[in-house]
Amino acid sequence: MYPSALTQLARANPFSAPLFTLQKVEEPQQSVRGQRTRRLAAAAAVDEGDSCEYGSQKFFILCGFGGILSCGTTHTAVVPLDLVKCRMQVNPDKYKSIGNGFAITVREDGVRGLAKGWAPTFIGYSMQGLCKFGFYEVFKIFYSDLLGEENAYQWRTSLYLAASASAEFFADIALAPMEAVKVRIQTQPGYANTLRECVPKMWAEEGLWAFYKGVAPLWMRQIPYTMMKFACFERTVEMLYRYVVPKPRSECSKPEQLVVTFVAGYIAGVFCAIVSHPADSVVSVLNKEKGSTALQVLKRLGPKGVWKGLFARIIMIGTLTALQWFIYDSVKVYFRLPRPPPPEMPESLKKKLGLTE
Repeated sequence: MYPSALTQLARANPFSAPLFTLQKVEEPQQSVRGQRTRRLAAAAAVDEGDSCEYGSQKFFILCGFGGILSCGTTHTAVVPLDLVKCRMQVNPDKYKSIGNGFAITVREDGVRGLAKGWAPTFIGYSMQGLCKFGFYEVFKIFYSDLLGEENAYQWRTSLYLAASASAEFFADIALAPMEAVKVRIQTQPGYANTLRECVPKMWAEEGLWAFYKGVAPLWMRQIPYTMMKFACFERTVEMLYRYVVPKPRSECSKPEQLVVTFVAGYIAGVFCAIVSHPADSVVSVLNKEKGSTALQVLKRLGPKGVWKGLFARIIMIGTLTALQWFIYDSVKVYFRLPRPPPPEMPESLKKKLGLTE
């Protein structure tokens, strides 16, 4: 029996939960050690043209390397915009707009002043990228195997959210020390100009706490950001191939596929910037000041203050996210890593839902 039009419309909602309860079906157990029998969108064997198996150790290592390149290089490239954005958040009376912020910075520190904080940015976000993208692939496969093929398809948005949140938890621990150093350099004129100057000074004043006091606000900012970044990207790619791209992904060339990746990444980046901006404002102020807590900063900023610098961040994060996905996918293409197509409903699920004869 075919579902009604209303049921089909509800199922098409990219953030919907499954509408059907599946009956448990006994399946024969495979005893081959190391064989993964249930995947969201990949086969366990090495496909023709791929350099390794999907989910192998080599696959995860190269995905982590792709994360280093995608996050480290892109965040370093936009350091000038990030510097102005941070200064607008911590001193809105002085830095009233993006253009005004650039003008004041160049007037006071020269053009070189726009590059302040590039070293901790590169190191910190490279480590974050390693964990973010590498662990995302690990957790996506892990949760997919736990759910099984049918449930993994029906709950795929929740799976993307859970996998990305799990990965970002560890990524922020790797990022926190360098993020604290970066913000201190960028928002406290005269405190320190380089990484080598700043780290010993912070250690002498506050010890290890100076580098990790911002990890909780980082989780508040980055986990929602990353959940949106990955889930929105995955579902946008799926929608683009289904409704916009005039031919199946298998018939698209590699450059055409990378264009889809870039567009989906930019769309995801806009939403990322919006959901994570209040926490980003708290992190910027918290790392500038000594002795403050996240709750104290949040109360002081108020509902209006936490949205200062949003437009600059939308430009920065939209561009960043698009470039990160483009670079990450390009690394996969270069190393011939498995790149599964958007997931399709398993045949077994189609039969259970009466979608096939």
